[in-house]
Amino acid sequence: MPFTGIRGQDNSIAVLSRSLAKGKIAHAYLFDGIEGCGKKKTALAFIEAVFCGKAEGCGHCPSCRKVAAQQHPDLHVVEPDGTFIKIDQVRALQRELAFRPFEAPKKACIIDGADRLNPAAGNALLKTLEEPPGNALMILITANPSGVLPTVLSRCQRLHFSTLPEATIAALLRETGTAPETARIAASLAGGSMRKAAEIGEEAALHERKDILGRICSLSLADITPLFALAEELAGDKENSLEILELLTAFLRDVLLLHCGSAEVVNSDLIPLLEREGARFPADKIMERISRVAEARRSLLCNVNPRLALEVLFMRLAEG
Repeated sequence: MPFTGIRGQDNSIAVLSRSLAKGKIAHAYLFDGIEGCGKKKTALAFIEAVFCGKAEGCGHCPSCRKVAAQQHPDLHVVEPDGTFIKIDQVRALQRELAFRPFEAPKKACIIDGADRLNPAAGNALLKTLEEPPGNALMILITANPSGVLPTVLSRCQRLHFSTLPEATIAALLRETGTAPETARIAASLAGGSMRKAAEIGEEAALHERKDILGRICSLSLADITPLFALAEELAGDKENSLEILELLTAFLRDVLLLHCGSAEVVNSDLIPLLEREGARFPADKIMERISRVAEARRSLLCNVNPRLALEVLFMRLAEG
């Protein structure tokens, strides 16, 4: 995909385009930004341009098509093997980069998940980052730059990728056939991530969101069995639990807005539930509920037992 096919990352693309125009390409880059904001697409587009020998890849020649499909013999992509990128993967990459390129002017590699390089793998990569064999191009990608070894960071030119505007995400979803209202809701809840918006916009995900929020709103201390069952159900997947808490925060924000007379809500398909919750609590209680969700989210991020954190949250919400 050429640069023109990437939306919402004009600043980063401008930096890369200038380096191509001047013929001054860094040997190592670090692209950082949230998941689903276009980092890998931009990395592939950049490599297309380098291999194509132009300011922007044409997208049609055999080289560009191979890069887009990640099947070019001179492109090497490294991803975590399980939890981490391991030293054996780095050594295999180093061996590949030591060979002369088959078709392209230079070898290129993408390390997707640079924050998941284990210490041994990260240290093994340092020499290659300092002096890539054959003037190879290396692009490291991460959604968590604080997790990347400082010695690795210092050897890369860093480009930050911003979150995508809601309007851009909604437009992209509509272009793929998503209904306009669903696209608006998914874009509003996605936090700037096209990947998350696509997941939220699926019919099954929308139904699950409605079901989970409805169950949370119906929790009561008069019958704690559903409370503990829901906490157990969600605790098995920490990442999913964090996403549920983000959805709950957005929902409670909408409850507060409706309570205060504003109709500018994200969850417009849940108006009856929003109105019911808004009628149950005064504004200060709604804000207190939002604070409790934020506290539970912090607990999960600090590796508190997920089930315990969710049980405490649900009991507090059930108190009213």
